[in-house]
Amino acid sequence: MSVQLSPFRLEATELALSNILSLHEPVDLSLHKLFRSLPKLGVQDRFFVAENCYTILRFLRRLEWICQDNITPRRIFLANLLYYQGFSIREISSHIHSKETKWLEYSRNLTLPATNPALTLNLPDWLYIKLSQIFEPEELTQLAYSLNSPASLDLRVNSLLGRRPEILSRLQNKNIASALTPYAPLGLRLDNKMDLVHLDLFKEGIIEVQDEGSQLICQLMEAKRHERIADFCAGAGGKSLALSADMKSSGQIYAFDISEKRLAKMRPRLRRSTSTNIQPIRIESEHDPKLERYQARMDRVLVDAPCSGLGTLRRNPELKWRQSPDTIARLVQQQSSILHAAAQMVKPGGRLVYATCSLLKEENHHQVEAFLAKNSEFKLISAQKILQRQHIDLNTGPMLELWPHQHHTDGFFGAVMERIRHA
Repeated sequence: MSVQLSPFRLEATELALSNILSLHEPVDLSLHKLFRSLPKLGVQDRFFVAENCYTILRFLRRLEWICQDNITPRRIFLANLLYYQGFSIREISSHIHSKETKWLEYSRNLTLPATNPALTLNLPDWLYIKLSQIFEPEELTQLAYSLNSPASLDLRVNSLLGRRPEILSRLQNKNIASALTPYAPLGLRLDNKMDLVHLDLFKEGIIEVQDEGSQLICQLMEAKRHERIADFCAGAGGKSLALSADMKSSGQIYAFDISEKRLAKMRPRLRRSTSTNIQPIRIESEHDPKLERYQARMDRVLVDAPCSGLGTLRRNPELKWRQSPDTIARLVQQQSSILHAAAQMVKPGGRLVYATCSLLKEENHHQVEAFLAKNSEFKLISAQKILQRQHIDLNTGPMLELWPHQHHTDGFFGAVMERIRHA
């Protein structure tokens, strides 16, 4: 095979896994620290380490089962090389002890128990139970297969600086295989992942990395010129930038977040994009007194709520092991508090969009239903009709529900509510 094993790569990957499998910090951060500490790792070495780590997190449950009573980062790694990286026992054996070779040979005779579908699908039991309440077994298998596959690299064309057909041609002229996204009107999908940092289109702010599902959440806002818009959990500003382009950089977008670090990441993106109508604002919480000045003044408010992130398992496979019923319960409380606080900023006749990248009903439908039951001045409006007005042929019902196995996006949920004008 083209990828070569070496003692250096094996040692670096095992070192990475000893940190990553503790789940103390995000995988990308852990890998970044490791690569800085090992400057002799070349580009292909780093790719090898990262590819193995992400694959192991996708299939961790099955790999741990293969290891049985002797679960260590090294054994998990060796099982991954054999089962998911395509190496033969002969190729691996020259780099390991004879006892490890015998164990790998023994593992070839293991058979997954048919009575444990969660193990077969590489899902924790609690998540399997919740998803099985949504999908029949066959479709749940399709969803799990999609969640355990790497995600595509989706881009959004900055309409302030370029048009999608022209940017697609420029990418293809550079021999970058790409195509139009099927739903998002400004989206492009690359066939292969690549480092965009040195690409002129990226440096010039003409393209931004943004999953098609995230782009469609922005389409639910229907942002117009000269409006006042609040992006209540703005993070690094991906959705704020998309909304700004829709507004032709007019009006005002208030990008709120509790993390100065996340907001700092927005600033270079703003400079590249040429957007001039986004104002990053750090707040202490959804109850920050400075929010009072914005009450009932916003034409549109986007609540991209903190969530389990289970819709992004293609990109962040560690989340299925990091999250639990307890963390979900805490998130549900936080989401409710944020949604109610953000709603106060919507003026009569204005729009409130609640969104998550979760797959779970309690973070999605149940939140919206509970909010509407307590807030009679808001009504649900059809997400499908909003998309239809923009010539987006996508109908998932009154609320937007995107599933990786159906729509080839991350899992996203979006609900659109309007504050009723008083007579």
